[in-house]
Amino acid sequence: MLILTGLRFGSIGLYCLAFLFLPISRGSVLLSIIDVPFEQATRYHIWLGHLTMSLFTLHGLCFVVAWAMEGQLLDEILQWADEGIAVLPGVISLLAGLLMWVTTLPLVRKKNFELFYYTHQLYAVFVIFLALHVGDFIFSIAAGGIFLYVIDRFLRFCQSRRTVDVISATCLPGGSVELVFSKPANLRYTALSFIFLQIRELSWLQWHPFSVSSSPLAGSKHISVLIKVLGEWTSNLKGKVLHMSGTEGEYGLRSQSRSKITASVEGPYGHEIPYHLTYENLILVAGGSGISPFLAVLSDILHLTNQGKPCLPKNVLLIWAIRKSNELRLLSTLNMESICPNFSDKLDLEVRVYVTRESHPPLEEGNIGEDISTSVSPLLRGSGMSVLVGTGNRIWSGAHVISSAVGFAVLMALLDIFYINPLNIATWWYKGLLLVGCMIGSAIIFGGPVIYLWHRWEKRAVVAEEADDREKDDGSQQSEHFKTMQEGVVPKDRPVARTTHYGARPNFEEIFTSVSERWGKVDIGVIVCGPATLQSSVAKQCRSQNLRRGALHPVFHYNSHSFDL
Repeated sequence: MLILTGLRFGSIGLYCLAFLFLPISRGSVLLSIIDVPFEQATRYHIWLGHLTMSLFTLHGLCFVVAWAMEGQLLDEILQWADEGIAVLPGVISLLAGLLMWVTTLPLVRKKNFELFYYTHQLYAVFVIFLALHVGDFIFSIAAGGIFLYVIDRFLRFCQSRRTVDVISATCLPGGSVELVFSKPANLRYTALSFIFLQIRELSWLQWHPFSVSSSPLAGSKHISVLIKVLGEWTSNLKGKVLHMSGTEGEYGLRSQSRSKITASVEGPYGHEIPYHLTYENLILVAGGSGISPFLAVLSDILHLTNQGKPCLPKNVLLIWAIRKSNELRLLSTLNMESICPNFSDKLDLEVRVYVTRESHPPLEEGNIGEDISTSVSPLLRGSGMSVLVGTGNRIWSGAHVISSAVGFAVLMALLDIFYINPLNIATWWYKGLLLVGCMIGSAIIFGGPVIYLWHRWEKRAVVAEEADDREKDDGSQQSEHFKTMQEGVVPKDRPVARTTHYGARPNFEEIFTSVSERWGKVDIGVIVCGPATLQSSVAKQCRSQNLRRGALHPVFHYNSHSFDL
């Protein structure tokens, strides 16, 4: 009974495994087609991961208990049969899976993200030894989803091999670092996109996700991210920037750059459609470093308003909860007046800031441009990001998937005709290994040429655009924000309608009720970026307001822009 029960658990686990890798194929054309961004698909991977490992653990326990009752536990565990199930590879696969599973627990992942990240690289051991355990026929149940992940992983590997020069690195007050990267003009992204970043001077293995803090309209040659210093990796990054600027203390004066930061970038990822522009009324709720994507959103709206585009947000309320008032200066990195002169005549923008850890304003307000440590490279055309992944070309991405799939079928057919059948190979574990080898080989041998042609095609487009740019004034491609950072000073902007509340947290019931009365019967887009508790509070209030809304009250549309790996 235990053995039969264990077999059933294992079979169900394989069907769950078939879908486990699909949500984390972040560069896959599949997610693009169904319009599910990676940050939202990740939660399905987490749920499926817990379910899959629970089933596989029960599968293993049933067999262990049954073999122990028969007194054959050690002999059975060490068995590696040529025909049928090979037990020892299954034990190795299960142990690798358990190590990954344990480190995904919030208590471990949040305190030691590096441990979680490195142990998750055991997925290769988990998959390969699973194929050795069950053989090619049974492994084919889950092979489809794994194969799509292999295709996506090879594509992302090709993109991330390019090193991207950091044009500007800036230490901002409040413990934040802004990095500006070089990018080709034809790289498409939205204000709510994000990238995965690797700094090779800090680590060759660690990749961290960050929201884009610059609008795609702010400059065709660069893209920026705002990074909050929270852990060891971000602290080392801040130290590197301070060293580049020749600063000894936490903040200091700007000097000439002493070295370069080289980065590898994957992405950008996220919604291909800028859904924040589909609402005429917006409520943006940020917690701490969650302000980063909303700086890009505001820049996006201001640029489009300045261009006279129709159907744009007319009312925007930004709610920002921070711990200390020194973070307020991050708002000054967005020079609203230079983007859209007299924007207050066209856009009703209100900013409400809640400083939760201070009961009174600081005694010295100071100049918002002081205490900035900056290292700037004057080059606008460095080693730009690759356009292979993210919000890229669906035709090339689809061609890459199709060519890899056709190549896999061709390799399997050739293997059967010229190797397996003539030599009468019947070893299950060996045929499972050949299947995994064909999956990897087809992605490289057949998908590789498509990636090369894709790269050449995009490079030709970049060269053509650069030739057009040379006919124009070189300075016209440089954003006002980037010009200002070259001078080492954060711009002084004309104040917007901003209120700062000290020693208080936002009362969302009061805020949303007030907005309902002022804005009337409209659709309001609510976008939240911050901790899980903040998201939960806002989502609860949106639901409450919609349930008791009157005929002349608005409808709140909740959107989350946060994810936790």
